[in-house]
Amino acid sequence: MGKSTMRRRTVLAALAQIPLYSAAAVAQSGRAEVRPRLKTQTRDPLGTTLVLGLPQAPFAGTGDDTVIVFVPDKYRFQPDEGISALVHFHGHNSSAERAITAHALREQLVDSRQNAILVVPQLALFAADSSCGKLSAPGAFARLLGGALSTAARVGRASLGDSRFPERPHLGRVCVSAHSGGYHAAACSLREGGVDVSETYLFDALYAESEVFREWVLARRDEPATSRHKLVSYFTAGAQTEPLNIGLRTALERSGVLVSEELREGALSRRDLSHAGAVFVRTEVAHSSVTWETNALRDVLYASMLPRHLGSTWFTKRDGARLIERRSAGRGRSSTKAARGSEPSK
Repeated sequence: MGKSTMRRRTVLAALAQIPLYSAAAVAQSGRAEVRPRLKTQTRDPLGTTLVLGLPQAPFAGTGDDTVIVFVPDKYRFQPDEGISALVHFHGHNSSAERAITAHALREQLVDSRQNAILVVPQLALFAADSSCGKLSAPGAFARLLGGALSTAARVGRASLGDSRFPERPHLGRVCVSAHSGGYHAAACSLREGGVDVSETYLFDALYAESEVFREWVLARRDEPATSRHKLVSYFTAGAQTEPLNIGLRTALERSGVLVSEELREGALSRRDLSHAGAVFVRTEVAHSSVTWETNALRDVLYASMLPRHLGSTWFTKRDGARLIERRSAGRGRSSTKAARGSEPSK
C-alpha cells in the first residue's frame, strides 16, 4: 500500500468517526453535545476566515471549542493533490484568533503562494499552560483535522467561490507549526496523531520532548525529499530553547541526517533551507516576534514541499545568502518587495 493511500484512508476514517466521537464524548462526560457549527465568517482580499465550533477541538466540552480555518483567495482544490494544510499551535497567554493576527499567519501563508489551507485550533485560552486537551489521545489530530476541513467545506460552500473544496477529500501534505508553548500539541500530533505530518516548524518552541521530534525526523531520514520528515527550528539567542536545539541538532547529525545551521540569520541560502532534513536558525529576534518579524513562517513555507501553482521570485539567486525581509509592526506587509509573487504560471 502506498504512503498517499495510507494518508487518504487515515483521514477518511477520521472523517467517518466525527459523529461517533461526539456521541461517545457526551456519553462519557454527561455534558451537552458539542455540534460542528459556524460561529463567524469573514472574507477579505486575503481569503475567507471561518471561525468554527467543533467537537474535535482540543478543549471542546471543557472549554473553548474554537477552531479557525483560513482559505486563501487563490487556493484551488486539485483532486490529485487532495487538501494540503498548515496547522498552527499557539503559545501561552494567547488565543487562536490573537495568534492569527499577532503572528501574521494568514499574510505569511498568502505571501508564500502555497496551495494550502490554514487551521488554527484553540489551545488553553489566555493561560500559561502547554496542555493540549484531546490532542494527547491517539488519533485525535486526525479527527481534529478531518472535522475542521469537512465542516469548513460544508459551511463555506456558498461563500468560498473558486476556493471551495469537497467535504470528503483525501488529505495531501500536512505541515505543523508551533510557537512557544505550542510545542506539546505539536509533539502529541507527531507521536500518535494519526496523520503523516510532512514538515514541522518550531518557533522558539523546543522547551521539551526533543526525543519526539528526533524520532519523527529519523523515521524518514533515508527517504527522498518528497516523502521525508523535515524539521525547521528557530530559537532565540540566549533563551532556554538554545541548549535544547543544540542538543537536538547534534543528535540528528550523529544519526546521519543532513542538517543546516544558521548562527547569523540570513547566512543560509534558500537552497540550504529547502534541501536539509533539519534546519536550526539562531535568531536575535524577540521570542514574541520570532514567527513573523523576519517572515520566518513565510520562508519555511516557500522552502517546503507543499504544492504551489503560482509563480514567485523567492528562489531567485537561491545559492546566495538569503535576504532577510522584516515585516512592519502592522504585520500586514513586508518592508521590501524582493519576494513578491508574479502572476500565475502559464
